[in-house]
Amino acid sequence: MQDGKALSEWQAASPEERPGSSREKGLNRVLHILEFLHATQRAIGIGELAKGLNAPRSTTYTLVRELVDAGLLEMAGDGNRVYFGKKLYLYGMAYMRGNDLLRRGRQEVDTLSRETGETSELCMLQSGRYTIVHSSPGMRPFRISSATGLQIPLPWTASGRLLLAGLQRSRIEAIISEDDLVLPDGRKIELEDFIEDIAKARVSGYCVTSGLVDAYTKCLAAPVFSAPGKVEATMCLVVPIDTSEERTGELVALLRERAARLSIS
Repeated sequence: MQDGKALSEWQAASPEERPGSSREKGLNRVLHILEFLHATQRAIGIGELAKGLNAPRSTTYTLVRELVDAGLLEMAGDGNRVYFGKKLYLYGMAYMRGNDLLRRGRQEVDTLSRETGETSELCMLQSGRYTIVHSSPGMRPFRISSATGLQIPLPWTASGRLLLAGLQRSRIEAIISEDDLVLPDGRKIELEDFIEDIAKARVSGYCVTSGLVDAYTKCLAAPVFSAPGKVEATMCLVVPIDTSEERTGELVALLRERAARLSIS
């Protein structure tokens, strides 16, 4: 995963080797804290946070206290752990209201889920990962794992193949790490096969993958364009793996129609 890879490289470097380490601005340290909390997806102790970032404990305590005072972080549980604060949620809501694609995309995703009964998502590329920016659960008695804000390695998804369509091979190789190619069950996707899948998805205008994240689902995705040839996002459906080919074809056609509505011509 790209964020984890970057963090590992930063941690491995000596203080003298880290970019601007002796003069590192507080803003960069704040960003490291926010990225780490987002990656861990849970409240953690400040000591654990400092250790995870390989940062001075005293500096981490000072920054966390300032971020808590500003409402960007909050103390959780017994007061010894820290996580995101309400103000970040409010900032996020303001961003969604001000972003036309997200505003319209949320509506399309909710409508698609109601019409099909399947789990529907709007996804984007963020920090080298497939990121669910909005999700609407289907009507099935079981729930497919899908949560807004969830980040997944790009090779695990149909959307990932579309989000990288149009990028040069060198750029794709810079984004994808070796760990990203290893599926949850231990199988490994060959980089050449993944790049070939990207090329096929670009030509087809959609992508379908089966049994990658888990053995019970397949993912159907269609691209949303912000400019001709530039994939800004994807709309996707997560369906049971035994969904018939006929039904899959119907859903793909519907996805492409709805994604085209969101695209800029």
